[in-house]
Amino acid sequence: MKKTFPFFILLIGLFTPAFGQDKYDEELAKKYQADDYGMRKYVMAFLKSGPDVEHYSEEERAKIQQGHMEHIGKMATEKKLVLAGPFFGEGTLRGIFIFDVADINEAEKLTAEDPAVKAGVLKMELVEWYGSAALMAIPEIHEKIQKIDF
Repeated sequence: MKKTFPFFILLIGLFTPAFGQDKYDEELAKKYQADDYGMRKYVMAFLKSGPDVEHYSEEERAKIQQGHMEHIGKMATEKKLVLAGPFFGEGTLRGIFIFDVADINEAEKLTAEDPAVKAGVLKMELVEWYGSAALMAIPEIHEKIQKIDF
């Protein structure tokens, strides 16, 4: 028993910080609407190649893409879009959006307004997703590190 006691004390010392909440910031949790786990609900959109992508000339697709980027900017300005970005490569999976919206219906309305979706160049698959509330800080941080606008 005497030999295990120091080992037990060592274990308590090693694992106590993992259980302690000395890093918890209640104000930040409220700001980002975090639950007790530091998480919250989002709607994620997987952007996929649409059925009509080949029906447009390169010039027409460039114009559609410009409208798509403007729509992304509008959603970000309205604080509905937390994160967006394309995937690398030429597959059918083109990118993602992560929405800060009340429900999947609101995300459907936002994606339906996208010029690329209207043109059939992109289609969206929407799913509710449970992720870190810290994602809400990305737009603010991104503004501080972005040198050039899209």
